[in-house]
Amino acid sequence: MSQLSPTSRKNRRVAFLATGVVIGMIGLSYAAVPFYKAFCKATGFGGTTQRAEKAPDKATDKFISVRFDANTSNDLGWEFHARKTEMQVKIGEQTMAYYDARNTSTRTVTGSAIFNVSPPSAGAYFNKIQCFCFTKHTLQPGQAAEFPVMFFVDPALLDNPDAAGIKEITLSYTFYPAVPDTTAAAQTN
Repeated sequence: MSQLSPTSRKNRRVAFLATGVVIGMIGLSYAAVPFYKAFCKATGFGGTTQRAEKAPDKATDKFISVRFDANTSNDLGWEFHARKTEMQVKIGEQTMAYYDARNTSTRTVTGSAIFNVSPPSAGAYFNKIQCFCFTKHTLQPGQAAEFPVMFFVDPALLDNPDAAGIKEITLSYTFYPAVPDTTAAAQTN
């Protein structure tokens, strides 16, 4: 068996290195989404809210304005709005807000809501206890539904000098047509 020339060994080493880099980049691209979600959840980055089981035992005597925004995709055929567009809430107190939807189309429609909080830095302090987002909701033609959201604003907001300028938080929901569940359809076929 003949020995490889120095050039061939270098070429082989470069090929292995390039293959390793490609495999590493593919691995990082798959890991990026869960890492980004975890980062957003931990920091409130981009208006990502926090999840909580319950509000603190005691609220502060400070208030903050929370505005409620409601939007729908043109493809949905629903009317969607917040019952109250603004509330003054005690920081640390559990509060309930309601959104209402009505299917104005002539067909059964399933929708799913996504949310955002602004300013984005408020996401780290806005805690949802109960929410209707990311779940599928089906409305028959003309059917109406009530969607509650239970939340509180974390008192830690008051301790952060960078958040001192936050006087108002906007919670915005947008309903889109739900993506069909292809796994259930595939299992029945």
